[in-house]
Amino acid sequence: MRKKERLYYGWIVIMDCLFIGIFCFGVRYSYGMFFKSLQQGFGWSRTLTSGVFSSYMLFCCLFAILGGFVQDRYGPRIVIILMGLFTGISLILTSYAHSPWHLFIGYSLLLAMGTGPTYTVTMAIALKWFVKRRVLPVAIVGSGSGFGLLAMAPIAAYLINHYGWQQAYFMIGLVALFIIPPCSLFLKNAPNAVVPLPDQERAAVTHPYPIKKNEPEDFSLLQAIKTMNFWFLFFIWFLYSFCFHMVLTHLVPYAMDLGISSMKAATIVTSLGIAIICGRLLVDRVSEAMGLIQAAITSAIFMAGAMLLLAEGNNLWLLYLFAAVFGLSFGGLDPLVTVLIGNVFGLCHIGVIIGVLAGGFAAGAAVGPALAGYIFDVSGKYFFAFLIGAVSMLLAALSIFEVREPGYRGRPR
Repeated sequence: MRKKERLYYGWIVIMDCLFIGIFCFGVRYSYGMFFKSLQQGFGWSRTLTSGVFSSYMLFCCLFAILGGFVQDRYGPRIVIILMGLFTGISLILTSYAHSPWHLFIGYSLLLAMGTGPTYTVTMAIALKWFVKRRVLPVAIVGSGSGFGLLAMAPIAAYLINHYGWQQAYFMIGLVALFIIPPCSLFLKNAPNAVVPLPDQERAAVTHPYPIKKNEPEDFSLLQAIKTMNFWFLFFIWFLYSFCFHMVLTHLVPYAMDLGISSMKAATIVTSLGIAIICGRLLVDRVSEAMGLIQAAITSAIFMAGAMLLLAEGNNLWLLYLFAAVFGLSFGGLDPLVTVLIGNVFGLCHIGVIIGVLAGGFAAGAAVGPALAGYIFDVSGKYFFAFLIGAVSMLLAALSIFEVREPGYRGRPR
């Protein structure tokens, strides 16, 4: 009788990356819950309050690249340990902030050092441990953003309401110090010898990632930058990050402007998180049925439609409907684009390539919230900001259509 294979260690790595993502993305995306408290506490405009988060995301661009480089060269453990330390220290210092520059240093800079590499490192790990059906493990890791929203929004709302925003940040910072660094103990570099793959394939001794038919040999960063695919993917990440972070930063203030309580506004964010998780879980099957490119285009178009719904949303049930459509669509789009990057450029230098592409993601996350805050300060409403978000997703769909996968021979794809 053939001996039963042990659990492939890649799945343990995936679950560890998921847990890291839940906490780090939860911290990142909870800023909207703190938005009103910070604005009122410091007497800021919405443009300036958005600027704290926007500057944080710009710094994330730098540390995403640095994290990807260190991960490719030295492995993921050291990156995760440093992320945990900086995240905890940042939030604890933020809790003592009494002036704007305290927040720009304690939150924007130090938190970027802590959470900026999250996507780069966890996604690079997921791509390297799996050869076939990469969408599923990447989607599982990516669902950390949905679970993070699901968990952190009500926790942050509760802590703010009962203890104030400063104590809330202090407590979350302490938790970060105690739970993120130990996660590094479960991470390993991907195998470099014969290993059982989850699809029962055997990896070659000379290369742990068998090249699939029509898949390119590994691109270096410089080689990747010289291709049109790289810049289309950079633009795609900018556009859907622009839209997504605009929503995350301003959805709660928008709901509260409509007279919805902060706790009910938190349930909208929680609904968004649930929808993102569902989108992550469904995307593997959808991409198999439609094809990766077609599924990504469809997701982007539905995100555009959801933004139009948000622009007209004026009551609680419409905001719940928006959260469902937008979350399902974003939940599907994000892992599809990440897998597309691995398919196009190979895996050897994927950490630093994703890190540089994440510059587009970070730039979009910086511009979207700041622009929406400025439009609100000028016009007194978010309508035109959300309309711009819809246009950005239509442009993203067009850009996805232009990406060329390995083996492309012209339309139809």
